[in-house]
Amino acid sequence: MEMQNANSKRKTAVLAVSFGTSFHETRKKTIDQIEAALSEAFPETQLYRAWTSKMILKKLEKRDGIQIDNVPQAMERMIADGVTEVIVQPTHVINGIENDRMKEDVLAYAGQLNTVSFGAPLLTSAEDHKAAIEAVMKEWQLAADEVLVFMGHGTTHYANSVYAALDYTFKDMGYANVFLGTVEAYPSMQSLLRQVGSYRPRKVHLAPFMIVAGDHAGNDMSGDDPDSWKCQFEAEGFDVECHMKGLGEYPGIRSLFVQHAKEAARQ
Repeated sequence: MEMQNANSKRKTAVLAVSFGTSFHETRKKTIDQIEAALSEAFPETQLYRAWTSKMILKKLEKRDGIQIDNVPQAMERMIADGVTEVIVQPTHVINGIENDRMKEDVLAYAGQLNTVSFGAPLLTSAEDHKAAIEAVMKEWQLAADEVLVFMGHGTTHYANSVYAALDYTFKDMGYANVFLGTVEAYPSMQSLLRQVGSYRPRKVHLAPFMIVAGDHAGNDMSGDDPDSWKCQFEAEGFDVECHMKGLGEYPGIRSLFVQHAKEAARQ
């Protein structure tokens, strides 16, 4: 009886933590779909949501009257609901600044819970790199004279080295006409222009390597400003097509997040 009573008092929750987006349409196709996949994978567990971008949270509240929990608010909500065990699954691409801060915020409440386990961000191991590449390339059919250029975010955090490693892995897996750069770090647009120029493609496809196709995809990648990637490639004489498809839209990427959450649940 004592064991049954102890088990009956356990209440597990999954906390899905995302950077967030102020673009509702891409949210529905990405973050919402990742959360739906997590809910399906943990059918007897309540799912909670938290976003980490203060700017986006403020914008949604002011513009749309929508309130979404940040990580401390979500932790307090779960504890108030009687949750005793939390599986935290970030939808972050890398183990960067946002992920580090998220962990700090969660662990501040660890003393009020029995257990806290963290699922890994998308690109954490070499196996993750290969699985992510396989997941996205299932959705692409490129001619030999076409290239696909993915736009990552980039960061000053040392985890930014993941992007260069992933670009190399694309080539190592046989995708010589796929390139990965970043908006804010290395590999830079200047590097991409040199590499793509050396390949001499007939056409350049641009797509975000970010969970959502939000502001960066709409402006830095496909915008009409001369500094956008689209305009810079066009200035070099390439035919350019932009694809507003965030990583959260790829079923294989969602499956990888689910896999990470299940691994965390077994810890």
